[in-house]
Amino acid sequence: MTPTFNDMADVATAFCNLIENVEVADSSWLQEMSALLPRLHAAVAALGTDNVRNELYMTPDLDARFELFAQLRELLGSRDGYWMEFDTTHDEHNKSGSLADDLTDIYCELKHGLRLIDEEPGLAFEGWRNGYRMHWGKHLLDAERHLYELKSRNQL
Repeated sequence: MTPTFNDMADVATAFCNLIENVEVADSSWLQEMSALLPRLHAAVAALGTDNVRNELYMTPDLDARFELFAQLRELLGSRDGYWMEFDTTHDEHNKSGSLADDLTDIYCELKHGLRLIDEEPGLAFEGWRNGYRMHWGKHLLDAERHLYELKSRNQL
């Protein structure tokens, strides 16, 4: 494995550990997540875009995904929902973005790659690159933006 791939694996491991060990999504946890997401963004960008295909290699366990999402949503409480850039109405109960959803989708893709590293590192690498381009990259941007907004409003 290359140093770039090792960096990605290290950041993916740190992200998954942070998600798996959350007990309270308090300011400290959110600040740690806020600091980790740009590192994740830099690590996946360093993997490059050569030969990235429009294929996803993962079939998520929907029950486990929903369970994690529900847990994070509850822990995040009022910090979970946010407005997307294109939202034209701002009904407090119908926010279209969810930090819990963003973090859950990122986690599922990264964890899948981590499970593959020992047996099929090339597939883990391709899965992260393709998944980022097709799916979880948008969640990463949305989560970074939402955490930035919370921080700028002193809500972290």
